[in-house]
Amino acid sequence: MKKIKVGYLPLYIKLYDDSNIKWRQPVVAYMNKLIKMIEDRGIEVVAADEVCRIKPEFDAAAAKFNADDEICAVITQHLAYSPSLESIEALKSLKAPIIVFDTTPDLELIKYAETEDRIMNNHGIHGVQDMCNMLKRNGVPYELCVGHASTPGVLDGLCGYIRAAYAAKCFKSARIGMVGGEFEGMGDFRISDKEYEEKIGAKTVRMTKADTEKYLPAVTEKEINAELEYDKKHYNVKVENEENYKAAIRSGLAVRKWMEAEGLDGVTVNFLHTDESGLPKMPFVECCKVMERGLGYAGEGDNLTAGLVGSLIKAFPDTTFTEMFCPDWKENTVLLSHMGEMNPLLTEQKPCITDKPFNYNSCGDTVSLHGCFKSGKAVLVNLAPSKEGFTLILAEVDMVQSGTTDSAYANEVRGWMKHAYLTLPEFLKEYSLCGGTHHSALVYDADVSALEAFGEYMGFDVEII
Repeated sequence: MKKIKVGYLPLYIKLYDDSNIKWRQPVVAYMNKLIKMIEDRGIEVVAADEVCRIKPEFDAAAAKFNADDEICAVITQHLAYSPSLESIEALKSLKAPIIVFDTTPDLELIKYAETEDRIMNNHGIHGVQDMCNMLKRNGVPYELCVGHASTPGVLDGLCGYIRAAYAAKCFKSARIGMVGGEFEGMGDFRISDKEYEEKIGAKTVRMTKADTEKYLPAVTEKEINAELEYDKKHYNVKVENEENYKAAIRSGLAVRKWMEAEGLDGVTVNFLHTDESGLPKMPFVECCKVMERGLGYAGEGDNLTAGLVGSLIKAFPDTTFTEMFCPDWKENTVLLSHMGEMNPLLTEQKPCITDKPFNYNSCGDTVSLHGCFKSGKAVLVNLAPSKEGFTLILAEVDMVQSGTTDSAYANEVRGWMKHAYLTLPEFLKEYSLCGGTHHSALVYDADVSALEAFGEYMGFDVEII
């Protein structure tokens, strides 16, 4: 996965340097410690060239961050009080969103209150208050991560906001492929290619028959055999019809070559029209492998959710496309399922590849990958078009096991989801009152506040159920 890059802006006051230059040494040392802790979590940190105190220094830092298109957010840290009028113009000029890290070096202070050095090292919070008031007054959005770095969850929260900013950056420049066009009559997630680009920034690239004619013959027997070996190593292969299996692999590899050539961040496949695209088989297994490779996917011509999954999966790798299918009212549980598309890295046990009866178009029977989603905490994420724009709907959920065997759900993707605290009727009612669509992303081990920040970075209305 590509490293996420952030800017780091330390704020200080020239008055202290004029009074005693040594006062900055311990707080700068702590700043460097924090930067190392963030970098240890896989984030690349680009620090300002100097600790910033006065307007020209802040302006230079902002120019440095703005010149680096890979920076997805700028973290601010008050090493001490810093007068906000020195920094506000630079902060207003930033292209990347601001994450305010409101923290200090010492976890405890009361028993050290009589020691001036402790007070000098730990009084940045009122600089945060000064700056945030100016950000608010000037209409500059920001997120806040507050607490001592040693407190469980604080650095997780900070990195969650960073990943949310990266996901938003990815979505705004995404290129999403569409194979087979839209599903006729399916309206909830349907938006025009023009609206997609104008309101989000994502572009739709449609696979034509000419594309298929170019990339399908380019698939070699060596590549097909390599894919067969990969499948044997990573999945439980129980395919009987070898001819269908190889034809499905050929179809999938043609789609993969096209995606690579077009530089796509995700794809949606409409199973009704894969034959009209010139593909010999519906490539269910490749749809799963798209997510396994850290790219986006959604079924049935849903380029909107494919873009959502593609942006989230780059920042939160344990992400999959999914769909709520059936309710179990007694157990307050929803069956998540789809025809044959899931992230195979998120199954409870080794996923299976089996023969797949298929009569929805002239391609005929194919093969598919299936399994049961693993247990754990997750957030259901839905992006719903609305009258004004888009609503991002978030729900904290538990993924649970049903006790059923694979044989009860042959050839099907499945998972069992419960809302973290609402009954199923309460959850489903709120979901549809918010206008939730029938395609979603499921993100394991994510903080709902980070995903809320993602929605805010994107300019979506956010509803938490």
